[in-house]
Amino acid sequence: MTQLIQHPAFLFFSLIVCLPLAAMFGALVLHRRAPLSEEARENYNIVQGATLTLLALLIGFTLSMAVSRYDQRKNYEEEEANAIGTEYLRADLVGADAARIKTLLARYLEARIEYYQTRDHATLDANNHTTAALQAQLWDSVRQAAAAQPNPVTALVVAGMNDVLNTQGYTQAAWLNRIPAAAWILMLIIALFSNIMQGYGTCGKSGRRVLMFVLPVTVSLSLTLIADIDSPRAGLIRVAPLNLLSLQQSFQTPN
Repeated sequence: MTQLIQHPAFLFFSLIVCLPLAAMFGALVLHRRAPLSEEARENYNIVQGATLTLLALLIGFTLSMAVSRYDQRKNYEEEEANAIGTEYLRADLVGADAARIKTLLARYLEARIEYYQTRDHATLDANNHTTAALQAQLWDSVRQAAAAQPNPVTALVVAGMNDVLNTQGYTQAAWLNRIPAAAWILMLIIALFSNIMQGYGTCGKSGRRVLMFVLPVTVSLSLTLIADIDSPRAGLIRVAPLNLLSLQQSFQTPN
């Protein structure tokens, strides 16, 4: 299940096959074994309406969760760019160590841009190791400067570096914050039963048979959109490091 929802394309093809089959199962199997009488249709319509309403609410709430997480990832990208840019300017306050800190920040910025752009897990693992190593070097640089010159000016540089390191942690946490698998399972189960009921209720009415395939398609597209927004790397809708790239263009990397 985890692998399926992390790849929106696979999820779409799975749903576009399974949900129409569920509707056909309701129409061709259930309707033949237990035909829906006219007396029971009123109660059936109430249950079907409640089920579809519940499915719509779940899709709406889940989409809202996915969009809020997407916005959070965008906000943290902007915060990272601001923190790195501010620290790059504050590095001039430490004197002799400024050139080294700026060089490390430029390399760190490249690593952060790669983090946003890569889709390969091996590259991501290597990027995490590189980021951790650069963070250690950056912190060691400002620690040495603060030890050599313990004053409010170097304290400002240390605070700026602390913001740089913290925003990376916030970003990583936001990228790992996904819609729970249990919520996906519940939504997929209700979608499956909704399509079974749709097929069961529309069977035998030639003018409404086309409706048996409308619900599977619309639900498949809706769930795929949610999975796409909720997948930071595998989907088409991704957070582009526009602020980080703009910051990189403004940097003058020391020789």
